[in-house]
Amino acid sequence: MQRRRFLGNTSLAAGFALASGSAMAQATPAVKWRMSTSWPKSLDAIYGSAEEFCRRVSELTAGRFEIRSFAGGEIVPPAQNMDAVSNGTIECNHVLASAFVGKNSALAFDTGLPFGLNSRQHNAWIQYGGGMAALRPLYKKYHIVNFVIGNVGVQMGGFFRKEIKSVEDLKGLKMRIGGIGGMVLSKLGVVPQQIPAADIYPSLEKGTIDAAEWIGPYDDEKLGLHRVANHYYSPGWWEGSASITSMVNATAWEALPPLYKAAFECAANEQTMKMLAKYDASNPDALKKMVAQGAKLAYFPKAVMDASFTAAAELNTELSHNNPDFAAILPQWQQFRVKEASWFRVAETVLDNYTFAAVGRQAS
Repeated sequence: MQRRRFLGNTSLAAGFALASGSAMAQATPAVKWRMSTSWPKSLDAIYGSAEEFCRRVSELTAGRFEIRSFAGGEIVPPAQNMDAVSNGTIECNHVLASAFVGKNSALAFDTGLPFGLNSRQHNAWIQYGGGMAALRPLYKKYHIVNFVIGNVGVQMGGFFRKEIKSVEDLKGLKMRIGGIGGMVLSKLGVVPQQIPAADIYPSLEKGTIDAAEWIGPYDDEKLGLHRVANHYYSPGWWEGSASITSMVNATAWEALPPLYKAAFECAANEQTMKMLAKYDASNPDALKKMVAQGAKLAYFPKAVMDASFTAAAELNTELSHNNPDFAAILPQWQQFRVKEASWFRVAETVLDNYTFAAVGRQAS
């Protein structure tokens, strides 16, 4: 009797285990995705962040949800990364949304507009200022769900083969720059060129272009841009905060179990913080190294900055007239920019300016 009871209990326990295992398997199915980036593998900060994101998603799901990252061009050319997600060729990407403003100029809000928000302000707008609520319906038109997955911070103004002393010096200049920044500069006579990161160096070296901007010192040094154009300008006013986006195919996203969605979002938030920290920690040494090797650090003249600011404001008005999506987001974004500027001007900027000057005096 006891033996029969024991066997019965054992069978019951085994049944529960099988049922539990079956339920667990249904809750955590094996899922494999591909992520197409816009970066060469040599850029370890930005491409490396995509790789680390994929590792973290796998870790958070005990290896059940695997995402494999690919360098720009390995699956599709960088310019096709949005279409590839939209049509389901790939499940997700790792990009600057501003690269696709030719499809819809309002996508620039996801990355950052000229003379816009810095990285902290942009994050505040996305999280608590209505930014994500404004962007989600925009992406829905393309069967995409968007996520912030990184931020490189304020960009540099790029490397130029000749000195920029006035607005006149910009006229006819062929420059590698995309997005809204390129549209603004075209108003000042610049001829914007859309060139992938891996092709910037040879284009500058051969004289195909006269100037190029990429991100900042850490990546610019890795690309070797200071060896083919030695005038290094600041600031990159076109992207005070270059936020990185992961566009996810809506069907693929909805098919994910809640646990996998949570893991994806958690890892994305993690990388947003870590990428910015990586660049902030790495840019000073890279800048110092390039200057030591002959790069001439300079600042855009005030006349160039003023003309650029005016042209950017004019472009915002034009884009609003031509694109209802842009017009729907711009007023809210502008109000948030004014609010943030009023606060940062009171405390953040005052303290930063004083401290930076004082530390500089002390160091000298």
